[in-house]
Parts: sequence; C-alpha cells; structure tokens
Amino acid sequence: MHASFRFLVFTLCLVVASCKSTKPDPVAPVEEAVEAASEEVALPKTDALQETLSTLRKAVSQRDMPVIASLMTSSFGYSLNPLREGDGVFAYWDEKGLWGELELILNEEFVPLDNFMVSPPEFAMDPENYRGYRAGLVNTPAGWRFAYFVTD
Repeated sequence: MHASFRFLVFTLCLVVASCKSTKPDPVAPVEEAVEAASEEVALPKTDALQETLSTLRKAVSQRDMPVIASLMTSSFGYSLNPLREGDGVFAYWDEKGLWGELELILNEEFVPLDNFMVSPPEFAMDPENYRGYRAGLVNTPAGWRFAYFVTD
C-alpha cells in the first residue's frame, strides 16, 4: 500500500507539473490585451470617418440637403475669393453648378493634412501650390464634420 501511495503522489506531482508547464505565459495575454486596446482606440476614428464619408457621398449624389447640412460645420467654407462660409452654400453650389465637382472630389481618397482629412490627395502633397477643388473634414466632439469645399 505504501508503494502504491508513493506512485499516486508521484503521478499527481507529474500531472501538476505538466499543468503548470503548459499554462500560457501570463505576460502574453496582457501584452495582447494592450495591443488590442490600442487598436480599438484607433479603429473607431477610422470607422467613424468612413461612415461619415459614406453618408456624405450618398447625400451629395442624391442632393439630400438636410443630411448634408447635418454633416457640416457651422462655419462651412465654400468660397476662398471672396471668403464665404456658413449659410448660402447650397444656393452657391446650384448657381455655380458645383454638385458634379463636389461629387467627384468626395469620391477621391481622403488623406490627413494638419487637423483635417482632405481630398484629393494631391492637395495634401502640396497645399501651397495646389490649384483646384478640394474638400476637408474635421474631427469634432460631435464626430467627423464636413468643413469645406473650395477652389482657388
């Protein structure tokens, strides 16, 4: 009996030792959690931007002015010379026939420039010398908002 008890204790020790050796490193899950958390922090901004762009593109293609207005900043810029912002943007786009240009620019890729995401990317590459239509979105406490659509 004594020998079988030793065998039982020996077997239990082996089982316990093998359980400890196959247990995952406690540091790895913590590192993975930190990496996942940092990725989750970055993703909502990207997802929110893409959602805003998708809504804006659809609204512009349908000329859904209430939806477009809901996505604009209160000081939306629509002319550089003379400087115009805020009210009157839809009448200006109608008067100048800019809906098609707006749709083209919004369908381009948006890239970062200062505190904005801008389109077309050529504008971000050389903002001082770029001539042509450009659009910008800014991240506000209320989410991404359409800040401007202008040309020189």
